Amino acid sequence: MAGIFTPTNQIKLTNIALVRMKKGGKRFEIACYKNKVMSWRQKVEKDIDEVLQTHTVFTNVSKGQVAKKEDLVKSFTTDNHTEICLKILEKGELQVSDKERQVQLESMFKDIATTVADKCINPETKKPYTVSLIIKAMKDIHYSVKTTKNTKQQALEVIRLLKDSIPLERCQMRVRIQVPAREAKRVRDKLSPLLTRIEAESWSGDLELIGFIDPGSYRQAEAIVQADTRGRGVLEVLNLKDVDESDDFYAPPGKQTAGKAPAASAAKKESSGGASAAVATAAATADSTDGLETMLKSAQLNED
Repeated sequence: MAGIFTPTNQIKLTNIALVRMKKGGKRFEIACYKNKVMSWRQKVEKDIDEVLQTHTVFTNVSKGQVAKKEDLVKSFTTDNHTEICLKILEKGELQVSDKERQVQLESMFKDIATTVADKCINPETKKPYTVSLIIKAMKDIHYSVKTTKNTKQQALEVIRLLKDSIPLERCQMRVRIQVPAREAKRVRDKLSPLLTRIEAESWSGDLELIGFIDPGSYRQAEAIVQADTRGRGVLEVLNLKDVDESDDFYAPPGKQTAGKAPAASAAKKESSGGASAAVATAAATADSTDGLETMLKSAQLNED
């Protein structure tokens, strides 16, 4: 009985994640390893060979149909398969099942909320928000996750959108700036628009200033200090986040603040309740001055 002939040059692709793009009226596909596409888009994975199963552009991966050279040139102005694979990997649509897509969207949604909660505070209380509050706020504005963008980019977009619905601002960096006297006034004037608040300022010879700056303005401030002082100035980060740490998180009015305080309050209440019960019990049995003294001692022991 004759055996089934299998072409020796055929590459069998398994465990495939398809990324598809329509361009110039044609459909193009690339074969990737599962779970690697998002890692590449989020800049976690940097080795393209760990992402692509093959540096080949297909019109249909499942049938093994490779894209024609003329179609590639017409749509991408090049026939270099690796270059085209990178373009499709960046902007193409990842093909997954409905269940996988839902899991992926939920995971990205939570990651975005976690990033926002880590980077922002309530400006009125200087306390950070919990991730659950940020998730609720994102749902209230009907934010839709974009699988073609990484979570950090989307977190910055969410911060901008949430400012219209809840009190929210980026955590400010606490910095120390030291500038030689000769350039002090010029540098101070240039930095002034970037500083959100000044905590302390000294002009005894050189300028020494402690203040707060938005993280997005840090590089600009550093460039000003270094360029205008020719490297003699110093911009030092004292705290990455200016947060009120008296309580762990901000809680909306009517809701208890998360942290250790509620547990301590409950323990205190329980202790107080135990002492009251002891007083009541002792009072019930006290018939004289001696009984009253016994009652007070018993209550004192319970409180201790």
